[in-house]
Amino acid sequence: MVSSVLQIVGLVLGVIGLVGTCAVTGLPQWRVTAFIGDNLVVFENRWEGLWMNCVRQINIRMQCKIYDSLLALRPELQASRALMCVAVALEFLTILLAAMGMKCTRSPVESEVAKSRILIAAGLMFLLTGILVLIPVSWVGSTIIRNFYNPLVPNAQKHELGCALFIGWGTAGFLLAAGAVLCCSCPPEHGKRCRGAPAHYGKYRTHQATRKVPSMYSKSEFV
Repeated sequence: MVSSVLQIVGLVLGVIGLVGTCAVTGLPQWRVTAFIGDNLVVFENRWEGLWMNCVRQINIRMQCKIYDSLLALRPELQASRALMCVAVALEFLTILLAAMGMKCTRSPVESEVAKSRILIAAGLMFLLTGILVLIPVSWVGSTIIRNFYNPLVPNAQKHELGCALFIGWGTAGFLLAAGAVLCCSCPPEHGKRCRGAPAHYGKYRTHQATRKVPSMYSKSEFV
């Protein structure tokens, strides 16, 4: 019962991580304008994401433009695009794999040993996707912070951390938690079965230990 609850919790965390990863990949608020210096222009906000940059002005509709060239982007944005797309595809596959290995679902796999191995594999894949999300988000965030405190960078080119980065850090946490829960969902009493031992092995050992050994001498010899 406890293992089934853990499996459901792990799957729910994985689904939340998938939704967060898709949102982070599409949101343009990775880098936002930093209002610093003497000449403040507060009526205009500029956002930069993986696929487009947007300009939002007061009382004016927001306008976005998709990047014309991939090679013109900074290296961290190019790498972030690839890593986030790989993470989204891998999470879809991991969720299907985890649903196949759960005890409360019916799948072509009927063996409990095989299902346990599938769940452990899904947990490891969730851990991998969490790392894939964490790398680009942390990379872009460290670049923004480094440029913000760099005196050689003009104030007009400095940016702040966007909300997409904070959502990305939270998403990575959900994915890592989902992987840890699924990897630990195999109950201790079925530890031998999760490692591939046959189900009747424990019963056979118990029967051998409790079986009475016939005596070599009969009672009449001692009379």
